Amino acid sequence: MKLEICANSYQSAKNAQEAGAHRIELCSELAIGGITPSYGLLKKVTQELSIDTFVLIRPRSGNFTYSNIEFEIMKSNIKLCKELGCKGIVSGVLNSDNTIDVARTKELIELSRPLSFTFHRGFDWSPNLAEALKQLIYLGVDRLLTSGQNLTAERGLELLKILKTKAEDRIIILPGGGVSVDNVILFKNAGFNEIHASLTQLEKVNYKPLIPMNGSKHFNETHIGTSNSEKIKQLLKTIQQNED
Repeated sequence: MKLEICANSYQSAKNAQEAGAHRIELCSELAIGGITPSYGLLKKVTQELSIDTFVLIRPRSGNFTYSNIEFEIMKSNIKLCKELGCKGIVSGVLNSDNTIDVARTKELIELSRPLSFTFHRGFDWSPNLAEALKQLIYLGVDRLLTSGQNLTAERGLELLKILKTKAEDRIIILPGGGVSVDNVILFKNAGFNEIHASLTQLEKVNYKPLIPMNGSKHFNETHIGTSNSEKIKQLLKTIQQNED
């Protein structure tokens, strides 16, 4: 069984390599489900480490339905990953009803080649998993990262088994979400050949900040936060009025 570690930093990637993991999915900000890592992190990992590196291509948190500009950003990041020698891409696009955006996902897959392509856990939002699985197989996706449409892969294990049977070895089903030392044998016994885990350990820092920097209003997958043009204009107008 191959182990993919979801690495959110250079140190996590280094730890994964030294511990003998088979590959990493490199990303940033696990608290929001992961987003594309910075150029600096990508470059350092690919230049200084030898572990196979798959990269999450997700321009922001929230949903998986992207604007034209966001989609162009995603494509630019895929090109960058290819230039840096990454081994795989983890991405995907959904329509506004959370069905697979076949056209855009196909474009990402074709752009990623010859790198391996994994469709991420946005799959778990699909209203019809059987249809979504057929579409991903048709598109030539190499593997599917999924928790079996549940909060953890262990709780979604029965559905994961069904997906594995339906896949018929045409796509790798990669269980991920809460995989640990305590439950990994469940997936091995179920016949899965690859597993995805973060195995994150929280380290207490020796200080307590005076105020939090986290904004709770931004942690909402049903809304997308953007700077409002009218509010910006109003603020600038207020400043200018007070300067006169």
